[in-house]
Amino acid sequence: MDKLNINVNGCPCISLDDVAKVASADFSQFVAEWLNDEDFVVAHTSGSTGTPKEVKLQKSDMIASAMRTVEFFSLDKESVLYLNLSPNYIAGKIMIVRAIVLNATIYEEVASNAPLSNHNLSVIDLAAFVPSQMQYLLNNEHLLHPIKNIIIGGGAISEKMKNRIGDMGINAYATYGMTETCSHIALARIGRGNEPYKALLGISFSTDDRGCLVADVPHLSIQRVITNDVVVLVDNHSFYWHGRWDNVVNSGGIKIFPEEVEHRIAQFFTGTRFYITSRASEKWGEELVLALEYPSLPEGVVKHGDIIPHFVEKMRMVLPAHSIPRIFVAVRKFDETASGKIKRRKF
Repeated sequence: MDKLNINVNGCPCISLDDVAKVASADFSQFVAEWLNDEDFVVAHTSGSTGTPKEVKLQKSDMIASAMRTVEFFSLDKESVLYLNLSPNYIAGKIMIVRAIVLNATIYEEVASNAPLSNHNLSVIDLAAFVPSQMQYLLNNEHLLHPIKNIIIGGGAISEKMKNRIGDMGINAYATYGMTETCSHIALARIGRGNEPYKALLGISFSTDDRGCLVADVPHLSIQRVITNDVVVLVDNHSFYWHGRWDNVVNSGGIKIFPEEVEHRIAQFFTGTRFYITSRASEKWGEELVLALEYPSLPEGVVKHGDIIPHFVEKMRMVLPAHSIPRIFVAVRKFDETASGKIKRRKF
């Protein structure tokens, strides 16, 4: 790769040794891999939809992906990027690549749910967060003032958070992408209302016979990606996401997407982690199960008198009858991937 010329945490860096003095070990390790003689870097999928996989990402693909974001947000060598995500995963790796290809400035903090705890920056041109980090920032609004553009990925964004972002006039986007596409290939503006995901430059979309998204990505060596994400196309450059084909529940002949149910009821579970899954049913084929991370309850099916009536009454306000979970299951601690995403399981 070309000689290094970036600014890391306020310090000019033209060598790996320079980076190692001012950045975390994970940041430095990725830069070392980026500067070696191989034409690829090793990454791992998150494991949220299956066993984590090791993938080799072409450095030329990562540059092409980085440039799509650079062009979208009109970034240049004077831009300041902020990283509070792990460089061990694609979202963190690609932010570093953006800084490298621009010869720009990047500030790093070790990934946490309290971003911008150690840096007092006057301007940030682009920052990437997961929803829990964004919630912290919304609770500490003064930290958001320097940030011009925000991208959010790695989990569902609640309606309440979307509305708050829109009301505050924050320039924020939800991301759609995966490790194999070297980060996002589409962005959806966050605010009140439901904006579709729109393709980045040169990318187009179609669907297969399952209704799952097919992305043509001519800027990448893979050229085309067939996903398991069920979508509704607006046109060949934009779509609405419904959920994962892997997770769809067929209950009494009605297909239910757990992610859509979760999005509607998230407002009722503030501070309590949950997800929608299913179990076999003689009557319905499958029936919806709501799994709650509830350390104070015994593990297993929750007795009706404990918490169910309170939540069911609220869910009836926002869900059709067939989408209301029939069973509630308490789990003391959810299984997680290495990147902190919940691992869904059927009961």
